[in-house]
Amino acid sequence: MKALINNTFEIDLSQPIDISIPLTNTEANPIAWYIEKPQIEPVRFGDWIGKVSEGSSTNFNNIFFNPHGHGTHTECLGHITKDFYSINQCLKQFFFSSELISIQPKEMNEDLIITKAQIQQALNGKTPEAIVIRTLPNAESKTHKNYSNTNPPYLLEEAATFIRESGIKHLLIDLPSVDRENDEGKLLSHKAFWNVKDVNNLNADARLDCTITEMIFVEDKVKDGSYVLNLQIASFENDASPSKPVLYSIMNFEF
Repeated sequence: MKALINNTFEIDLSQPIDISIPLTNTEANPIAWYIEKPQIEPVRFGDWIGKVSEGSSTNFNNIFFNPHGHGTHTECLGHITKDFYSINQCLKQFFFSSELISIQPKEMNEDLIITKAQIQQALNGKTPEAIVIRTLPNAESKTHKNYSNTNPPYLLEEAATFIRESGIKHLLIDLPSVDRENDEGKLLSHKAFWNVKDVNNLNADARLDCTITEMIFVEDKVKDGSYVLNLQIASFENDASPSKPVLYSIMNFEF
């Protein structure tokens, strides 16, 4: 099935490229921020168990998870503000022009960092609505890694500022955070991307309709370049939601 977008190019809807990581209740589930694996278990009422294999007519599970620490998730600026903002209210459009870039983080002291110059070079003048950052090396272990206490790579503030100033509204990355794991609560890249100057008193030009998606995984076979992004979330009234970003190859157009 093909779809014509804005009368300028086509995408093949039968060839989705899912860049999310499934959420499971096994040790294979990725974890960040010092929490345990998700819990998925049947409801129990006395002797009754919500599981067909245990005699129930249906499977009827409770799920306990944290969107920030248990896999692919999309967050809005409500993640860092005193006042409540919901991803379900901030994200109202779901298809975007996007650019997939691959970057090898650089060593800086004891950290691995992504710089403005690296992103600027990779974009090469393109200004998509969304940027998808795949870090190198692109190990499959990203899909089941425990990131807690590992000091993963992160974006420098200058890189997040450049992304914002380029007009990019949606930032996707295969790391547990755009900021350093232990940064004393500064969250410089989150604040720079959303243009949040004071978390206690939100400035009028803060970017309410922009999102950050973390803990994606883009397989090596997916080439750098231009795609259409479908950014799917669950309708949670929360600062973040588990999400399913899907890329579609473009048949006859470049952004």
